[in-house]
Amino acid sequence: MKVVALNSNYKPTDIAVGSARSCYFGKHIVTPEEAASWSKKNELLNSIFKAGHHTTLMHYHFTFLIEGMSRLLIWRLLHSHPYYNSEQVSQRYAKMKIENFTYPKNANKAKWQSYYEKMFFYYEELIEKLTPVIEKILPKFKRKEAVKKAQEFARYLLPLGMNAHLYHTINVITALRYINAAKVIPEAKDEANEFVSLLEKEMLKIDSSLAPLIEFAKNEEVVFPDIDIEDIKKRHSIRDKVEVFDIVDYGFELNANYAGVLRSSNIYLDEGVLGSFNSYIKLSLSADAQNQRHRRSPAIRPKLENIYKRDFYTPDIISSDSEVNRIYKEAVEFSYDFFEEEKETLGFSEAAYALLNAHNIEIVEHNDFASFAHKAQMRLCYNAQEEIFDIVYTQVKKLKERGVKAAENFMPPCALRYKEKIRPICPEGERFCGVKVWKIDFQDYSRLI
Repeated sequence: MKVVALNSNYKPTDIAVGSARSCYFGKHIVTPEEAASWSKKNELLNSIFKAGHHTTLMHYHFTFLIEGMSRLLIWRLLHSHPYYNSEQVSQRYAKMKIENFTYPKNANKAKWQSYYEKMFFYYEELIEKLTPVIEKILPKFKRKEAVKKAQEFARYLLPLGMNAHLYHTINVITALRYINAAKVIPEAKDEANEFVSLLEKEMLKIDSSLAPLIEFAKNEEVVFPDIDIEDIKKRHSIRDKVEVFDIVDYGFELNANYAGVLRSSNIYLDEGVLGSFNSYIKLSLSADAQNQRHRRSPAIRPKLENIYKRDFYTPDIISSDSEVNRIYKEAVEFSYDFFEEEKETLGFSEAAYALLNAHNIEIVEHNDFASFAHKAQMRLCYNAQEEIFDIVYTQVKKLKERGVKAAENFMPPCALRYKEKIRPICPEGERFCGVKVWKIDFQDYSRLI
């Protein structure tokens, strides 16, 4: 793994102390340069940090260039919270390469390499077999995209050990929380420890005054939450793959703040934030990786070991062709056989790299209406990943069935822009899906790919 932090002209602790002193310094703002030369800098820094006054450490952001990190660790740590921004190589649009895999620390590398090669063979075979199937469905002007669409569905057969490269931006407090949280991470423990070790080195290169804060983070107690999904399901009589409950029904009106590209609804909050609901969702790890990017839709995610069973997602386009479906199911069963054998020797945490993107998990998600209005725009678009489109569609459908008035406001971007008379109706330009969705009634939305 490689982790490199982009440098800055200022040190994070100088900014933190300068901003802290400015709160109580009546003459003028205290600059980072003045904070750096102040004799009591470290004394104040440690005092406010240990008291929990952390806003001063949120002014400085690290941007890390990360290579060779597994999708498993990204899912469990980097994208499991709201306080980050990432730009990550997409498995939907970029062809994956066989050399980009993480190997468990104590694994038989030859055995795992053979497994990864086998799964990559299935991945490429599925692309080849699925491309002509998709070509028949796409409109003429989109058929050149058939291979990329096939890649999108074939990625379900890629293991979580597949590596990614990404830009990852976090503030100082979040970086310290990573160092703390790595101690109890339930999956990819060895890789998490490697990551936070590299993280620490990069942080100290930029600012050695962070050393006592890092040491504090290493030593503070931390627990991974005990999440009982079965109790939640029982309490709310959940039997479907997607269910909504705990609805706070509070209507609101959509306007240009929601429809515009800047989405100024995030600045001018309205009644939409007062309405809310929770959802139980069974979804693939692939779909949840997309789901996590909606940082204002937080979710609880139990330890994978606690909810493990052989359960996987099969896209409708794959089920529609017998040969493609045969390859897919053969690959998934082969993967589960390998995983269950390896978890007996390596333990669940490290064997989890063998689990596929297709593997189903269970989460419980919370949404306020204003945040979900944005999520619905992104995921009811016909360009969105098919599985997460179906999930969001089902959430909206169930809210409508419960008589929630605000559910009428959950629509794709083109439908909202059409309603608000904003042009162009579709904001995607050359990425237009080819379907005039704004002319279709919600109950008639339908997608195979």
